[in-house]
Amino acid sequence: MIDIPRDSRNDLKINTNTYHVIIRGINKQDIFLDNFDKSKFFKELKETKEEYKYEIYAYVLMNNHIHIVIHDVENNISDIFHKICMKYAMYFNVKYERVGHVFQNRFKSIGVDSDTYLLNLVRYIHRNPEKDGIGKTEEYAWSSYKEYVFKKNITNTELVLNLFSENQKEAIKRFEEFNKMQEDKYTSAEFEMENTITDEEAIEFIKRKLKIDNILSIQNYNVKKRNEMVYEIYKIKGITVKQICRLIGLNKSYVYEIIKNNKNNN
Repeated sequence: MIDIPRDSRNDLKINTNTYHVIIRGINKQDIFLDNFDKSKFFKELKETKEEYKYEIYAYVLMNNHIHIVIHDVENNISDIFHKICMKYAMYFNVKYERVGHVFQNRFKSIGVDSDTYLLNLVRYIHRNPEKDGIGKTEEYAWSSYKEYVFKKNITNTELVLNLFSENQKEAIKRFEEFNKMQEDKYTSAEFEMENTITDEEAIEFIKRKLKIDNILSIQNYNVKKRNEMVYEIYKIKGITVKQICRLIGLNKSYVYEIIKNNKNNN
């Protein structure tokens, strides 16, 4: 058992332009029917990485969905995934003699704003094959886990490994131990992003529901009113606790306490 490294307040790469992206097949249908399909998507990912100069911190290609953590300094995330998905969809439709959409709507992305969140996210992504019962984390061929432990290819492994130790051998050892630990159930559910919405969408939903112009003004209300407003936000479908904390500027344990108290009183 190891301790999760503390958040680094001077690590700007985690505080800005880092996103957890999830892409799903339409109607949750498979988007990879064999390893050639996964190879094709991986090729498109690698080529766009070279073109747009973004970093990849973790990825996993599952049969009907994909998780990727990217650091996109130039804010090209929409162009990046539009291009990847368009080229792959064309390949998929030609290969399997089909027409129509391959992916479910637009990709989803959530900001990654702390080292702790990044570490838990990377572990969740790497453990997807075990969660879905298709293989062990360390044996699955289509994730970045092998790049962390053996030899990197398209993944920037230094950032995460350095959070464990500056000594590479020790860092890899602690990384492997950390990946064997179970995720917190709340954190794990947050990473699913099945029904989550973007920060921009969340802000608009909050403004409309509470009839306010600036969501930061919630902090200026008295405790009773503020708690009532936070609980109303929590009830908006798709908004996560992490988003509430980030957008309003509240401590996670405080928000969970508000939720718990309101549920007990209802």
